[in-house]
Amino acid sequence: MATAVETLGKLERRITISFPLTEVRSEVEKRLKVQAKTAKAPGFRPGKVPLKMVAAQYGYQIETEVLNDKVGRAFNDAANENQLRVAGYPNIQPKEDSPEGVLTFDATFEVYPEVVVGDLTTVEIETVKAEVSEAEIDKTIEILRKQRVHFHTKGEAGEHGDGGEPVAANGDRATVDFVGSIDGVEFPGGKAEDYPFVLGEGRMLPEFEAATVGLKVGESKTFPLAFPEDYHGKDVAGKTASFTITLKKLEWAHLPEVDAEFAKSLGVADGDVAKMREDIKVNLEREVAGRVKARNKEAVMDALVKTATLDVPKTLIAQDSERLAEMTRQDMEQRGMNVKDVPFPQELFAEKAERRVRLGLILSQLVGENKLQAQPEQVKAQVEDFAQSYEDPREVLKYYYSDRRRLAEVEALVLEENVVNYVLGLSKTSSKVVAFDELMGSNAQA
Repeated sequence: MATAVETLGKLERRITISFPLTEVRSEVEKRLKVQAKTAKAPGFRPGKVPLKMVAAQYGYQIETEVLNDKVGRAFNDAANENQLRVAGYPNIQPKEDSPEGVLTFDATFEVYPEVVVGDLTTVEIETVKAEVSEAEIDKTIEILRKQRVHFHTKGEAGEHGDGGEPVAANGDRATVDFVGSIDGVEFPGGKAEDYPFVLGEGRMLPEFEAATVGLKVGESKTFPLAFPEDYHGKDVAGKTASFTITLKKLEWAHLPEVDAEFAKSLGVADGDVAKMREDIKVNLEREVAGRVKARNKEAVMDALVKTATLDVPKTLIAQDSERLAEMTRQDMEQRGMNVKDVPFPQELFAEKAERRVRLGLILSQLVGENKLQAQPEQVKAQVEDFAQSYEDPREVLKYYYSDRRRLAEVEALVLEENVVNYVLGLSKTSSKVVAFDELMGSNAQA
């Protein structure tokens, strides 16, 4: 039996569950007899092991299973009877002051909150839009050219020229020997031979690059270098070292010409440069559309968080924090990092988890009230859109439709888009044009 529901807080509730000890013992005995039919023990044929031996071996496990089953069933019955929407899992603890012959448990839990979405017609949302111009296509081509760069000895004549004066300049690839010391003592990681880097890429500290610029092969220079306070090498962070570098090799960068061969290297079979530019434009427009959609979705989600009123169950936040921590661990492991013994405190993810749970509850409310569920034709259209950028679209369709979990991910995206379109259709929206570089971030930098 279960007592009436106690209200402990805005969302926290408690139910006390109790049942006679005889019920538990009876069920345990029944399951032990079933277990005995197949139990094995040295010196006994299967199914002929004495019940006392079976109880000694399996009794604790079976008793635990019986208690879990009975408490779980009683809790579910009480929750259903009281029409409670339980959020997460209940915390079930035995009561020490149970009457003799009775087992009593307290089940403490949270319920889903009431979600009140404000008047969306009064909400102001600023959306963004962006265009792909010829300048963006040109910049992308420059990036692609740099990805296919060839280096040649600077100052030596060749089919592409000599690269100019054999003096180190930005864009050149320098190969150097260097040694660093602090207070006259060399430090770990401060010495290398035949170390290559491209000047101007920012791979080395600014003082190091500045000292290299202007050198000729065979020349050396000694200079001071101040390590930043937040430098990754803790032993030298915030300290000033003395470095000596010697330029061993100097090469200039030859970028491929934008011609038929270049177009072919990008997958344009006939080498048509105009077609190459069109392909690049289509790809950029697809990327821009995706980022615009993401920015606008985030603006809608921010608006919903501000306009909706609800209490967020702590249980759900804890569960999502744990999920985010595990996702982070798996991601780092996939990147080759050894994080086996590294703690991932859930508190680090609590703020993000709270927002995710809050939005999930708001979206669920909007979807249910306004019938915004993802429709099969919408899901199919989304999968087909994904497939456009692949060589064999049919394989992409098969990939998603062969796994219900993958398809559920697409359904979730469509559902979110339905909510975004619904909110934008009601709210007061304004639109601003954002620069391509701003939208694309670091990916747009040549």
